[in-house]
Amino acid sequence: MELSNLTLEQKIGQMFICGLPGTAADEGIKGLIAEHHLGGVIYFRRNIESVEQLSRLSRELQQLPRSTPEIPLFISMDQEGGMVARLDHDGVSRIQGNMALGAANDPALTEKAAALAAKELTDLGINLNFAPCVDVNNNPANPVIGVRSFGEDPLQVAEHGAAAIRGYQNQGVSATAKHFPGHGDTAVDSHHGLASVPHSKERLYRVELPPFRKAIESGVDMIMTAHVIFPAFEPDGIPATLSRRVLTGLLRTELGFEGVIITDCLEMHAISKSCGIAEGAVRAIEAGADIVLVSHTLEEQVRAIQSVLAAVQSGRLSEEQIDESVRRILSLKQKRIGVVQESSPPEPCSRPLTPKEESEPLLRQIAERSVTLVSDASRNLPLDGAEPVLVIWPELRRRTEVDEPAVHRYTLADAIAPYAEEVTLVTVGTFPDSGEIRGAIEQSRNFRQIIVLTYTAEGEVSEGQISLIQGLNEIHGSSIIVVSTRNPYDINFFPEIGTYLCLYENRQYSLDALAKVLFGQLRPQGKLPVGLNPQFPIGHGL
Repeated sequence: MELSNLTLEQKIGQMFICGLPGTAADEGIKGLIAEHHLGGVIYFRRNIESVEQLSRLSRELQQLPRSTPEIPLFISMDQEGGMVARLDHDGVSRIQGNMALGAANDPALTEKAAALAAKELTDLGINLNFAPCVDVNNNPANPVIGVRSFGEDPLQVAEHGAAAIRGYQNQGVSATAKHFPGHGDTAVDSHHGLASVPHSKERLYRVELPPFRKAIESGVDMIMTAHVIFPAFEPDGIPATLSRRVLTGLLRTELGFEGVIITDCLEMHAISKSCGIAEGAVRAIEAGADIVLVSHTLEEQVRAIQSVLAAVQSGRLSEEQIDESVRRILSLKQKRIGVVQESSPPEPCSRPLTPKEESEPLLRQIAERSVTLVSDASRNLPLDGAEPVLVIWPELRRRTEVDEPAVHRYTLADAIAPYAEEVTLVTVGTFPDSGEIRGAIEQSRNFRQIIVLTYTAEGEVSEGQISLIQGLNEIHGSSIIVVSTRNPYDINFFPEIGTYLCLYENRQYSLDALAKVLFGQLRPQGKLPVGLNPQFPIGHGL
């Protein structure tokens, strides 16, 4: 449909992407599409039961009655890979995340991984991925980015980000570089508060911005904003999402981005607890955003759409600016999706989406090239398969926006079973209580080969995990082996450890590769994509 044929209400609807509560199209999302002319939807874990169900849901959404039936919906997801994968179900390839790819440091592998992900997303009717994350993670205390980043070297992040963009978009899925102008050097999670990056322009141009420049050069379809304050660009203390100086002055005018600017979700506390979601939607569009993301609450979604309409009707927002945004949106939809055609009821998609013989060689190669041996000063490796092995496994038991338990349970004990005659598994929480700590330490007394895995997603190792390792160290000294299964910085909380490896995620292929390294079946090849401390700088790996 031509822009000139759209009503104001239809144009504003195109500027919103919203979530839905369940695994089927409910009356809320139907109303948003039919009455408010919604331009797109976003999926979360709550929307997924199986690949078959998700495929049907995507097709159902595209076929819902609406006033602009020839304009397809954006159907989107945060499918970053690794530890941030909304889709982690049977039939889906479990593709590595950014920091594992950074440790392998082969952009060709990154492009292949993104292409594999895009092919499967397309099979499920998903045409927009909120990936890659091109934040430069140079703050070990960052509670929200961490392993979602390719690393701390801006040029390395830029190369891998560009490779991922090519992989997604060559397969017909729009990529989104995020979180502009950079969320890597923050110590606050913008889901819960307002962060600031107080560096000079010179530093921001040198560190934070190169990956976004490269993404723009690579033709990225979308860029997502950060709810973060950058005083060097915006002296009035306004987060980037709401700053015209950042979105229009820096991103549009200075960096020359001509694609679609989308906000991060406005229900995050950095926006919702300050100016509010509805007002935030208006301010974001005033700043230069083309699409507003409101992920969860129907009442807030409707209120935000209505507030933007009222702002145009009152003259606060010009219809010319609305037209510019909608023109970009329609152009991108035509380019990547085309026109929705009437079709018969969808048949269930095949499972697996990609035959294992096609996906597994790539995913095992990435995993085996990413395992990083940081230190083996105590010469605990390789392990002896004839000697009993104790594995202490941290189990993720609470869910956040960027920290979700795996759908399938596979531990290091499963991975090392082929190499060890006797394996004992002790499971503790990622925030273990005193009883779990005492139990694990007591059980360890009967073993000489002990592997403790740590899991940190929020910037600092939990006190319980620190107490556990300190207690084990008092008994066994430097003979224990510690493996970080998410953020690699954990060694800074127990530097006395003699053997330390970084895995960057706790998924099956990475655990299988780790098992091979532990028992001398594989030479570790990964290099640290971030510096841990002066002793273990970026690029280190034994």
